[in-house]
Amino acid sequence: MRPKRSRTTAVVQKNVAAASVPSGWVADESVFQRRLDQRQEELRALYNTIYPNDQQAYEYFVAMLHRMFLSRKEALHEQDAQREQDPQWFKAKDFVGMMLYTNAFGGTLQGVKEKLGYLNECGVNYLHLMPLLLSPEGRSDGGYAVADFRTVQPQLGTMEDLEALADACRAQGTCLCLDFVMNHTSEDHEWAQKARAGEPGYRERYFFYDNWDIPNRYEETVPQVFPTTAPGNFTWLEDCQQVVMTTFYPYQWDLNYANPVVMNDMTENLLYLTNRGIDVIRLDAVPYIWKELGTSCRNLPMVHTMVRLMRLACEIVCPSVLLLGEVVMEPAKVVPYFGSTEKPECHMLYNVTTMATTWHTLATGDVSLLRRQLDTVCALPKEFLFLNYLRCHDDIGWGLDYAWLNARFGTDEVAHKRYLNQWFTGQWPGSVSRGELYNDDPRLGDARLCGTTASLCGLETACDAMSQARAVGCDLMLHAWMFTQSGIPVLYSGDEVGQCNDYSYHQDPNKCADSRYLHRGDFPWEAAEQRHVEGTVENQLFYGLRRLETLRAQYPCFQPNANVWTFDTGSPHVLGVGRWYNGCKLMAFFNFGGSFITATCPEPGDYHEVMYDNHYTNLNQVGLYPYGFAWMIQSHT
Repeated sequence: MRPKRSRTTAVVQKNVAAASVPSGWVADESVFQRRLDQRQEELRALYNTIYPNDQQAYEYFVAMLHRMFLSRKEALHEQDAQREQDPQWFKAKDFVGMMLYTNAFGGTLQGVKEKLGYLNECGVNYLHLMPLLLSPEGRSDGGYAVADFRTVQPQLGTMEDLEALADACRAQGTCLCLDFVMNHTSEDHEWAQKARAGEPGYRERYFFYDNWDIPNRYEETVPQVFPTTAPGNFTWLEDCQQVVMTTFYPYQWDLNYANPVVMNDMTENLLYLTNRGIDVIRLDAVPYIWKELGTSCRNLPMVHTMVRLMRLACEIVCPSVLLLGEVVMEPAKVVPYFGSTEKPECHMLYNVTTMATTWHTLATGDVSLLRRQLDTVCALPKEFLFLNYLRCHDDIGWGLDYAWLNARFGTDEVAHKRYLNQWFTGQWPGSVSRGELYNDDPRLGDARLCGTTASLCGLETACDAMSQARAVGCDLMLHAWMFTQSGIPVLYSGDEVGQCNDYSYHQDPNKCADSRYLHRGDFPWEAAEQRHVEGTVENQLFYGLRRLETLRAQYPCFQPNANVWTFDTGSPHVLGVGRWYNGCKLMAFFNFGGSFITATCPEPGDYHEVMYDNHYTNLNQVGLYPYGFAWMIQSHT
């Protein structure tokens, strides 16, 4: 029986004539209606949970969804239909991602488009472009202070250039990911400027106060994100004599999602980007988007209601689009953002804790915490998909399981963070790593860390062939460990050719205060040409990673729904990971120690070490060079 049409359906139909429909293309109304009818009961219930009894706002929201559906071009509708038939399309073992800055990699969006051949050579089929929407120079937080969600930074190109790049990516089977900054806008955004001027209806889109009474009550329970560089969660605006909430930096004003206008318009901005051809929307700082006095304003229940609502909006308008949650917190707080099997939220999440624990393991040489972390991840439902990475545009925050470290080793959190930072900045005796601190807080003994993978592995300080080989081996071992994890491996642009730290940011007045620019340097195209020269560092890393990618795509044991476990290798320095799927088994060894180690594994039988093409009749004695690894495959298929 055909579902009964509601008053909302009638409102949608009235808006058909007003919608902007691409010339030469007429969307199938029945498709939208089917998707809406399937989800409308939950959609209305969720919306009413956030905005009780605001029928007018809800009807506007649904009419907006319809308008955005109609403005979606034919190629995207076709992609939606294909992916609707295969909702698990993105869970493939041959997915390889890369994140990059447009200006650093190609200069412009057109430049990135011209270099898609290089990305294809890298084996990349998931491309994450770092923030590129309009933001004020010197007050952008790396592009995360957006002044216009529908305008590209002029020096990078236009929205038409972005759409052309998305079209080119789609033609070669590459998914395009873009950040969507949900929590705040730039103080230069039109809404913020009108709010500052006191124009009616705009201060309600932010958190404005006449005095410090309520802000001070918030400060009693809300942690500070940047206690040294941007202390506090509010900023006094002298020109309009108002206090505004600024959780991150003073020029980033928090949006008030308790106002339905904000929810409606920001969802439309999100869908505008998906209609340009973006396949994956990275929801930036999503745990922060709902504020309640007397709470931490982090991970509140209403956040999940909002994310689920956005998931439904995408399923109605653009079901081929994925939501990637940026939740930089411990696993217990990360996992809820997947939602449930019946009511999913994000399609994918970042595996932040494993990344931080990996670098801790490299500095300590002890794999016990990393093994514990992997066991925790392996116990999660196989439907949960993580993005795994070694480095990214951001710093490394030492969010480790200090309660367990203290119980197991008597580790003091402050002292351990100081040790890790001294190790990776080269201040600890024997360390070959080179990085810089970010947001150092001497009072609390806390700081985060910046640096490229190559520099943190010792390539920058390598002064002879032996130390260079050691650094390259360490780099490849860490990447092999990343590729062994279930989920989507994501490279950071430049890591495939061993790009080291870029210290030139110290001379740039717009960057020198932010040490994260240490690992955001221009791509070394001249050095990258050396990838074709046998024996060079660039050659070893580039083709080493390509072989890892090829092997991962080849063997069934790397399927994301494979069984995964850890095993005792007989050494505290060697991590052992097993994977099994459909008769194909992997036993992997990773030496985080700086000396040659013989490890062992209880699994009997013949194995083929596939990276370096060696045969083993058993795994009783597996020799591993310093920072070496082995991928042992046993297949009965």
